[in-house]
Amino acid sequence: MNHFEFFNLPVAYDVDLADLQQRYRKLQQALHPDRHAAGSERDKLMAVQRTAQLNDAYQTLRSPLLRAEHLLALRGVDMQHEQKTLQDPEFLMAQMEWRERVEELDAGDFAGIDAAYKDLAAQTAELQAELESLLAAEDNEEAADTIRKLKFMHKLRRELEALEDI
Repeated sequence: MNHFEFFNLPVAYDVDLADLQQRYRKLQQALHPDRHAAGSERDKLMAVQRTAQLNDAYQTLRSPLLRAEHLLALRGVDMQHEQKTLQDPEFLMAQMEWRERVEELDAGDFAGIDAAYKDLAAQTAELQAELESLLAAEDNEEAADTIRKLKFMHKLRRELEALEDI
């Protein structure tokens, strides 16, 4: 399913999130299962399915990472169930350094955690800009590798957030 078509949006990485939200709300009202309460069981089931599709499409397009994956899927690069590992030795070394850095942080070391957040945000922003360029150039394989890198960065951010919660 093409989520961009669902919202009648152009197939592009750059999405106006306010416009997306407005379209989502209109579709949500139109497709809501309560509007089909008097219909047949089949109509009710279809309404529930369409609402689930709507919610899935909205969540996908709202997230830059999921949106990029969806865009690549539309281009024939499916990353959903892949087992491919990143083959970038420089990034793999950086991953190891990040792992060591996070392991050395104590939950009460707010200055260290803040510094890690800032460094992580800077590196994530660089990768995000790289992804946008690669998608625009339709360099799909390199874009897929950049998505893999961004997934690692997002996972690392969740680990830093978990440190704060301790």
